[in-house]
Amino acid sequence: MDVYLMQHGVASSAADDPARPLTPSGRLEVDQVAGKAATCGVRARRCIHSGKLRAEQSARIIGEALGAQVGARGGLNPSDPVEPIADWLRNESKAHPDDAIALVGHLPFLDRLASVLIVGQPEAHPIRFENAGLVKLVPRQDGPGFAVAWILTPDLASGDGPR
Repeated sequence: MDVYLMQHGVASSAADDPARPLTPSGRLEVDQVAGKAATCGVRARRCIHSGKLRAEQSARIIGEALGAQVGARGGLNPSDPVEPIADWLRNESKAHPDDAIALVGHLPFLDRLASVLIVGQPEAHPIRFENAGLVKLVPRQDGPGFAVAWILTPDLASGDGPR
């Protein structure tokens, strides 16, 4: 099962808006990444978000582009423990090996989740996430866990090239 991880797009500050919606530039970056992924044939059956507005808005954009059903799930907030979600993804991968799931969330949660899925411990930090970036993880062929297949950053999606 393919797993796509996305840190939500750039959001307004809590001082500007306590709900923290996406900024116009944040929305644009998520849209560019979503469009590039869809153009490259990326598809997912489900797109799960934390329920926070910025993650929900990002999930709706990427979910529509990937043809995914969008919904919220508990346990994806910034400080939530990652093991329950890692276990859920491992079980889903076994039960639905041809499926694809996208998760849209927050740091430091996504960083720790990726670390557990790739390396087996939460503080390895094998990926440098950025707002609106999309990471594809695939099951390892040679053992348990996942490997990074690719990372699509907003700069790459917009054609500006890597920073």
